[in-house]
Amino acid sequence: MNLDSENHFVNRSNWLRAAILGANDGILSTASIIIGVAAAATTRESIVLAGIAGLVAGALSMAAGEYVSVSSQSDIETADLKREQQELDEYPEEELQELAKIYSNRGLTPELSIEVAKQLTQHNALEAHARDELGINDISQAKPLQAAFASGAAFIFGGILPIIVALYVELNHMIVFQYSFSILFLAFLGAVAAKTGGSSVWKSVARITFWGTLAMLFTALIGYLFGVSIS
Repeated sequence: MNLDSENHFVNRSNWLRAAILGANDGILSTASIIIGVAAAATTRESIVLAGIAGLVAGALSMAAGEYVSVSSQSDIETADLKREQQELDEYPEEELQELAKIYSNRGLTPELSIEVAKQLTQHNALEAHARDELGINDISQAKPLQAAFASGAAFIFGGILPIIVALYVELNHMIVFQYSFSILFLAFLGAVAAKTGGSSVWKSVARITFWGTLAMLFTALIGYLFGVSIS
């Protein structure tokens, strides 16, 4: 096995989480809007227009929300690293002992712990403390732009699918077709997410289709309850 090329599932966690969340929300939000409007609308144009409006608003909101959220995480990490660097500059011996204690708690002997702490401190003290004390590394470190782009683009990709369905299926059976195709899209997305992330396919598919069904059911009920004809 080539250790340099070893690729773990956790390496994909940042972009995979944002992309899956975005695509799932794109399918579900757009389909739910279309179903809710279709329950009260009489024309295809109004249904498609509502779907497109939901797609644009949702993609921008998703990207902006993801950027703000991950930026906040990044700010916290930056502040922690700055404070840690200050402590390393002011109390190098105490920080060395703190690092050694971490390794000792993980099972190393006291002698080996202090030796490992010394060598890692000489190599890159801040990196060692960031990884082993703060839990910050290259894999988990927040990347706002990457997360925002992945989330927004995935939302658009997912949201386009229900709109395509709305353009071509029979108007009288819009809700049935939207639900059926959306569940298929969600199931496929759940399977891809599970395979990419190395988790159970059936568990992922069951989870995503269950909550998707509930969301679309409630939006359809809202359309029926209001019973407003949109022309």
